Amino acid sequence: MSPRPGYQKHAVEVKPSAIDGLGVFAAEGIAAAAKIGEIRGESISVEDARIRATRHERIMIVELSKRRAIDFSKSDDPMRYTNHSCAPNARLCLDNGRVEFFALRVITPGEELTVDYGTTHHAGKLACRCGAPKCRGAL
Repeated sequence: MSPRPGYQKHAVEVKPSAIDGLGVFAAEGIAAAAKIGEIRGESISVEDARIRATRHERIMIVELSKRRAIDFSKSDDPMRYTNHSCAPNARLCLDNGRVEFFALRVITPGEELTVDYGTTHHAGKLACRCGAPKCRGAL
């Protein structure tokens, strides 16, 4: 395994996901509350982000504020493949323009990393495929 960049605190692997497309999986055990890593991308206006979101079903954009967003579509960071789950094992945290991921509980090697994306541009029209017992059914 190659060395991790400084912003990636735990080893992860990108591979096919039962939830959707590709996912990111823990390559080592991760303690509860530990920082897993970050994701970096192109800084754009929220206006541009919302225009881009209407052009694609699958987007990788996080709004940081009422004015700024980050588009991860062209990022090489593995965390960009973090899928949604209604029963996530990680959380996304915004900190001074950085998008960071932290474990909500102990995560075992091989487990897919997931976060609850909350409100999305799909406005409840995209079926959720997380498989959680209390899945909301849509994003």
